[in-house]
Amino acid sequence: MPFARLATATTPTCHIGLGLAAVGRPGYINLGRDEDLGEDRSVETLRDRTHELLDAAYAQGVRYFDAARSYGRSEEFLADWLAGRPGLDDIVVGSKWGYTYTADWSTDAETHEVKDHTLPTYERQRAESDALLGDRLDLYQIHSVTPDSPALTDKELHAKLAEAAAQGLTVGFSTSGPAQADAIRAALAVTVDGEPLFRTVQSTYNVLETSAAPALAEAHAAGLTVIVKEGMANGRLAGPHAPNVVKEVAEQAGLGCDAVALAAILRRPWAGVVLSGAATTNQLASNLHAAAVDLDDDQLARLATLAEEPHAYWERRGQLPWH
Repeated sequence: MPFARLATATTPTCHIGLGLAAVGRPGYINLGRDEDLGEDRSVETLRDRTHELLDAAYAQGVRYFDAARSYGRSEEFLADWLAGRPGLDDIVVGSKWGYTYTADWSTDAETHEVKDHTLPTYERQRAESDALLGDRLDLYQIHSVTPDSPALTDKELHAKLAEAAAQGLTVGFSTSGPAQADAIRAALAVTVDGEPLFRTVQSTYNVLETSAAPALAEAHAAGLTVIVKEGMANGRLAGPHAPNVVKEVAEQAGLGCDAVALAAILRRPWAGVVLSGAATTNQLASNLHAAAVDLDDDQLARLATLAEEPHAYWERRGQLPWH
């Protein structure tokens, strides 16, 4: 398991990862992105920004970096960065397959990505990922598995994934939607030749969307590394948009709302890696303060009152515009 590299890391931020969804393509659904990125979103500008973020993250102790085929050129940007730093052997690189990026570097495309969890898509996207990341790719995840995903029942796909695992690639999956817990439990039951197929799970969890927590605890107990995405609820927990409870706790802690939101996740005993989706180095530095936030029981109880009904949360998320 590549995440064993993190077990020996001593930096307090080693269990915070950097996700590249917000900077690998010009359009995304995070709130406040217009201010974060400005008008110049050319390929080279976002390549430079991604490299700047990767440099800052590594310098501050981050050791997991997360991309996806559908995050525009995120794999390409990450591969360029890695090529210039061949000596880095203490990091973990993850990517995902299952969505195809279709926006052609536009922020107002009618469709930004298309989902397909079939074997032909896996084989095509695996070849694309390998061409960019090669043996630097540690973890390959099925992107946004839901209970009805064919990836949960396709035995031929399972055999191909098991073959990749036998060759040293860690195989995982991510989840989205109001039925994340069902998807997680279904994936935990997938075996090949009697052995569990998946070694990691990446799910949305934050103080507004907590429904996956019991299933993530089960996954952790089964030996999977749990990666948490969207800890900031696509910007809904950032300073300007955060609920008053988050602002009050942040004021008590003397840090940003983002640090409080991520710290609440780091307190979960099953959380192996919590992703920052920062689009600027200042955001990243603020996110990383989460490792130093010491929330007391009263503060955690107050934050727990913010949890929304899953269908309502995901309906609102689905209404967020692509900026």
